[in-house]
Amino acid sequence: MTKDKFKATWVSHSSIGDFLKCPRLYYLRAMYKDPITGHKINRVTPPLSRGQVVHSVLESLSTLPQEERFKVSPLTKFKAEWDKVSGKRGGFKSKEEEDNYKEQARSMIQMVTENPGPLSNKAVKIKGDLPYYWISEDENIILCGKIDWLEYLPITDSVHIVDFKTGREEEDEDSLQLPIYHLLVANTQSRKVDRASYWYLAGDGKLVEKKLPELSAAHRKVLKIAKRIQLARQIEHLKCPHGGCNYCIPFEEIVKGKGELVGVSGYNQDIYVI
Repeated sequence: MTKDKFKATWVSHSSIGDFLKCPRLYYLRAMYKDPITGHKINRVTPPLSRGQVVHSVLESLSTLPQEERFKVSPLTKFKAEWDKVSGKRGGFKSKEEEDNYKEQARSMIQMVTENPGPLSNKAVKIKGDLPYYWISEDENIILCGKIDWLEYLPITDSVHIVDFKTGREEEDEDSLQLPIYHLLVANTQSRKVDRASYWYLAGDGKLVEKKLPELSAAHRKVLKIAKRIQLARQIEHLKCPHGGCNYCIPFEEIVKGKGELVGVSGYNQDIYVI
């Protein structure tokens, strides 16, 4: 197959996750476009809005010099970021619901301000807004994804992948997130990966270091699923195995015109609430 990034199958942790949950969900999020706007569609919920704000505030710190990151509290940026998701734009059905999620987000940022952990150390600026590389040139498949934070480890001249978690559930042991992130950093950044951790910002704010996935095994595992996705796209077999499930039904409702359009994302997606 000819290498062509405009015709390639692009996969990421989120798109692979969608496909494994429900192929129809994958189609509705990754392929379907509104016939009027020409945009892809997405659904906003309060947990997603909370996560978006926390990630935006914390990730912005990586552009600041190490000694200046906490001279001004990150909470000063919080209000402006929250305003972007306030009300229906964030999927909130009432002021009480919004206030609850807003306080959760504020508490997470306050916790990091008081206990910055890896964010107080040197960081490596991630190259590109959306790092990507050809996981298979022969198959014309590209792996892409956004990394939350790369802590620089000067002793080994390497990096520590830190992924922010704003929900209370811990990532499954068989999750493909760290294998995908290890592959992305190894193939798009100049320094090797030495460590990888999940930082659970809710509750106690624990930083949990995980065993670093081996690269060749990660490559095989991710490519195998990526090829399944590519084949399903080619033969147009992207149906819900249950004839409708909790994952795809909300997006089916949007397609049927039962959602409310509340905005357009920075990625040109039409954003809806149900």
